[in-house]
Amino acid sequence: MKEIFNASQPTGLPPAPAALAAKVRTLTPSLTRSMQRVAEAVADNPAGCAALTVTGLAELTGTSEATVVRTARLLGYPGYRDLRLALAGLAAHQQSGRAPSVTADIAVDDPISEVVAKLAYDEQQTLADTAAGLDTVQLAAAVAAAATARRIDVYGVGASSLVGMDLAQKLLRIGLIAHAHADPHLAVTNAVQLRSGDVAIAITHSGSTGDVIEPLRVAFERGATTVAITGRPDGPVTQYADHVLTTSTARESELRPAAMSSRTSQLLVVDCLFIGVAQRTYETAAPALAASYEALAHRHTPRNAR
Repeated sequence: MKEIFNASQPTGLPPAPAALAAKVRTLTPSLTRSMQRVAEAVADNPAGCAALTVTGLAELTGTSEATVVRTARLLGYPGYRDLRLALAGLAAHQQSGRAPSVTADIAVDDPISEVVAKLAYDEQQTLADTAAGLDTVQLAAAVAAAATARRIDVYGVGASSLVGMDLAQKLLRIGLIAHAHADPHLAVTNAVQLRSGDVAIAITHSGSTGDVIEPLRVAFERGATTVAITGRPDGPVTQYADHVLTTSTARESELRPAAMSSRTSQLLVVDCLFIGVAQRTYETAAPALAASYEALAHRHTPRNAR
């Protein structure tokens, strides 16, 4: 049985300034209230906070120096000095005009043209945040495991199950054995059959969906390589994940539930995973993909036109 560990700990280098805002948005809901005040302060006013000492930021947020340092470390920086440098970089990035202010929420009486504009902006921001915050070391490890896997199981429920089916069907088209399981009982039944050399992928925005965590736990304990795609890198699902791929989401509103923006970011991550696998298995993936295109084209051709 593999040792259980928390895969949500920061890996590699600290996040770049462009990734800081995404990291704050992703982690804020899971922080303590005092740490949320620090995170919200640096996200709302990076230039102002970059000019503050650790004592000054603690006083501004009504917290302690220790809380400020702990927040910096949870955001992926060795210490407050590194966070200040990132804040200065983020401030410069915003002042350059490449980081527009966040648009207002969609209102019930918004004209459809404004709905389109707001949704387009939010989708673009979600994709940019996810790309900036994605740990490419973790992604490369997940790609390597999937590329050589005997079998790949994908777990997800609700909107996440649609993303899981999308990933599984793409992997099937390049010749890999992949199955998406939305039924929690079937997911666990299949997870029991996994072993070392197999891969199990759990997709859950909240990181706490029991019907997704349970099959991942079973797969983990059976020796399979496990991957969590989640918006909460400190969520319960990560304790059974060898590799964690973090997604970002836009702000929730009455007309824009979390499932909408989480789906967008999840699709980006599974596309990155798929392309990475296709690259590593190109010699077999390319002919398999060509064969599937040909078979589908033949199926769609009218009989009297053949």
